[in-house]
Amino acid sequence: MNILLIGSGGREHALAWALRKSPRLGQLFAAPGNPGIGALAELVRLDPFDHHAVIDFCRHNMIDFVIVGPEAPLVAGLADALDGANIRVFGPGQEAARLEGSKGYTKDLCAEADIPTAAYQRFTEAAPARDYATRMGAPIVVKADGIAAGKGVVVAETLEEAHAAIDACFDGAFGSAGAEVVVEECLVGEEASFFAICDGVNAVPLATAQDHKRVGDGDTGPNTGGMGAYSPAPVMTDAMIERTMAEIIRPTMAAMAARGAPFKGVLFAGLMITAKGPELIEYNVRFGDPECQVLMMRLESDLLELLLAAAEGRLDGVTTQWRDEAALTVVMAAKGYPGDYAKGTPIAGIEAADALPGTKVFQAGTALVDGKLVANGGRVLNVTALGASVAEAQKRAYQAVDTIDWPDGFSRRDIGWRAV
Repeated sequence: MNILLIGSGGREHALAWALRKSPRLGQLFAAPGNPGIGALAELVRLDPFDHHAVIDFCRHNMIDFVIVGPEAPLVAGLADALDGANIRVFGPGQEAARLEGSKGYTKDLCAEADIPTAAYQRFTEAAPARDYATRMGAPIVVKADGIAAGKGVVVAETLEEAHAAIDACFDGAFGSAGAEVVVEECLVGEEASFFAICDGVNAVPLATAQDHKRVGDGDTGPNTGGMGAYSPAPVMTDAMIERTMAEIIRPTMAAMAARGAPFKGVLFAGLMITAKGPELIEYNVRFGDPECQVLMMRLESDLLELLLAAAEGRLDGVTTQWRDEAALTVVMAAKGYPGDYAKGTPIAGIEAADALPGTKVFQAGTALVDGKLVANGGRVLNVTALGASVAEAQKRAYQAVDTIDWPDGFSRRDIGWRAV
């Protein structure tokens, strides 16, 4: 099968790496990809928001299946356009993608389907949002309604922080994503990332993971797109997985089908495991980044077969196989991230890190300039390792981090601390 993979980050590098193992893979194209993906696929210049261009490319290159990595093209309706052109695609349609495209939409669906989540209200003006936050008291969570690259959520420890976050949203800090704001109670517990692959009717749970959102050691500093992850997450016991499927995933699938927007693709539930059990923080409609990297390291099933079964409505009775080992990934980011950071700084030593046992460096924000690898984004490398335990995977990952020569980069040094 000829495959077109949409995206350019570490998640897509991990997907390309896993797809390469499938005996059914013919040619693999990636748009736009990155230098790491370029070692596995033919890179093509293609605007995923130009649906006609994507369809034309698929027809001219006899593409059998399109896999959409990031959320923005899904929210913009790429899957619907491909479906309408009779091109198989992995990823939800535009209406189903609203589960990530609008946090308010998801909260309303939870209320309608009795899915456990934090108490909330939606606002289109700052003053009533500030009043609600004051009534609720701190700590409290302020969320830009739309897509904000993982940075539109503020867990405010004080009312002053909450009011400042509300004002920032309405003052345009997140562009149109902040035109509406969700203010919700702050759940207390342990966070976990839960993934289910869905075909519109059936949902199959994937391996569990735990992300580290804060930029600094000890979970301090501002939220980011994710500074590292590990799998499996000990908090997600078999019983907790079944509760999550029964109380959150299956009711969501039923509610979306009832709305005429059956969900096909990866449903990524950000969970808080509270004293009451699993509660939904938010949904994403694609593989997490950097969780995808640890999932792909552990996946033993054929990824292409799995994604195709979801796209074709054939998940009933499908099970997935996983390595027993734990996987852990450390994000190396440009100094200054998630604030201002420099681009174009040189990176060396990736080949040496890749040569270490059980280790793989997935590239995210990288570029080639005059044949040399440079940083080209905030989150730049995902240094990933397998181990008999999370502790061993952590040790191997940091050994690889220390092998990479990038003076302008930094990482947290405590990824996996809860499990270790």
